[in-house]
Amino acid sequence: MLRTFAYVRPGSVGEALEQLEERGARVHAGGTDLLGCLRDGVFEASKVVSLSRIGELRGITAAPDGELRIGAMATIAALAAHPAVKERFTALSDAASVVASPQLRNQGTLGGNLCQRPRCWYYRGGYDCVRKGGETCYAIGGENQYHAIFGGGACWIVHPSDTAPALMALDARVRLVGPKGARVLPLEKFYLLPDDDATKETVLEPGEIVLGVQVPPPAKGTRSAYRKVRARGSWDFAMAGLAWAIAMDDGRVADARLVLSGVAPAPWRLHAVEKLLIRQRLDAKTVARAAAAAVVGAKPLEQNAYKVPLVRGLVEDALGAASRA
Repeated sequence: MLRTFAYVRPGSVGEALEQLEERGARVHAGGTDLLGCLRDGVFEASKVVSLSRIGELRGITAAPDGELRIGAMATIAALAAHPAVKERFTALSDAASVVASPQLRNQGTLGGNLCQRPRCWYYRGGYDCVRKGGETCYAIGGENQYHAIFGGGACWIVHPSDTAPALMALDARVRLVGPKGARVLPLEKFYLLPDDDATKETVLEPGEIVLGVQVPPPAKGTRSAYRKVRARGSWDFAMAGLAWAIAMDDGRVADARLVLSGVAPAPWRLHAVEKLLIRQRLDAKTVARAAAAAVVGAKPLEQNAYKVPLVRGLVEDALGAASRA
């Protein structure tokens, strides 16, 4: 049962920031994750601040310079269907189209998808785990078939977003505003690993909100996509996924960005693989080397070692598709 809370719908960003100054206030976008967290007792709220009346947070715009500008309140369904996103930012369209179910895509927002909390059953359950300020990650010795193989440390959650790795592969930047003013960060800098802070997923400070995302125009010869492997065909989170954006020039890789989902506490960028690919032809030898490099440093838990060959297969599949472009 939900505890009693106040509910307000400010009409501007400034009004929202004022409302969020109250201790215990929580941002409400689409609400598909917030209400679940409140119901499950993951955290409490004395006030819920809805952003639904703030028009400037909506919209998806392809600017004249080719930059894609997305408001935090743009729905996932709108992203998946937008012509410019489908044509030029295919990885994002792919990712948006496989988020949850059609009903949730119509309700959920980009800002909410980027900021959603972990789906770990220990975190969502009645356990005083590390992420809730306790001393134990119960996944390490418990049910961990869907948990991390990279970046775990004190906590082995996986980040649940599909749009975040796609946007990271597309070199997106996130716009934030809070009591200390506005700032713009590369999306990669927005997320935290447990070694940074095991109780937080992002760098958002108290009272700070996401305004939107900016995606630069893709370089000439760039192709992108997102592949998600899941247990069920719909309404499921990734066991592993891969977003990629690769620019080819005269048969060789001019630029590459590859980001995994479902395998780490934050979207996991494959820097070593990217470096290996630059100026190479995507022949069988290069693809095999890249797939092997993708799993260097993996530390599977007792029940999730299947993710290692799964990641290798995703990388092989992606590079094969890029070579045929």
